[in-house]
Amino acid sequence: MKHKDTRPITDPIILKNFLKHLREDSSMGERNYAIFQTGKATLLRVSDVLALKKSEVFQSNGRVKKNAFIVDKKTKKQNRLYLNPIRDVLEDYYDWLQEYQQKHPYKKLFSSEWLFPSSRRLGEDVPIRENSFYRICHQTGLKIGVNWIGSHSMRKTGAFMVYQQTNHNTALVMKLLNHSSEAMTLRYLGLEQERREALLDQVNFNQL
Repeated sequence: MKHKDTRPITDPIILKNFLKHLREDSSMGERNYAIFQTGKATLLRVSDVLALKKSEVFQSNGRVKKNAFIVDKKTKKQNRLYLNPIRDVLEDYYDWLQEYQQKHPYKKLFSSEWLFPSSRRLGEDVPIRENSFYRICHQTGLKIGVNWIGSHSMRKTGAFMVYQQTNHNTALVMKLLNHSSEAMTLRYLGLEQERREALLDQVNFNQL
């Protein structure tokens, strides 16, 4: 399965089940869960989520900042992230990192500069790799019976949730995704056909 085939998770039952398994089925489940929730809430590309540093997200006392300021890897544009929607997730994750390093001091996860450090490459302070997180998401999806979930699903899922819960505010979703057209956003969300059918439903084909 190619990464480009990933879809948003639009069914709340599937999303709840996916997040439960993502969080519980691995010793690094808290990290993996925090990654997905961060990508879902910020609508960042996976490359930008995994490039986040603790200093960009946390204050010195471990509490989450209101905003993080980053530069998008792909567009090279400044991006201001609003972190309040995931404050609790990230603060719980911060506490978990402290506890994890106390139990596994040789892994140095809490002392890493990266928000989401790799747990496998001992001796190297590096974030988890994109391909590794893709595999984690995809394998978790397979456990719950779907084969189209990947790391990019977190951004698509967040975009779909914003679209649905803001009364289909395509302009806002476009802005958050940094898209250049409504058509691009609808295609990204897989809603082109749905929008076409909604418009055709408004047409009276018996009238000229």
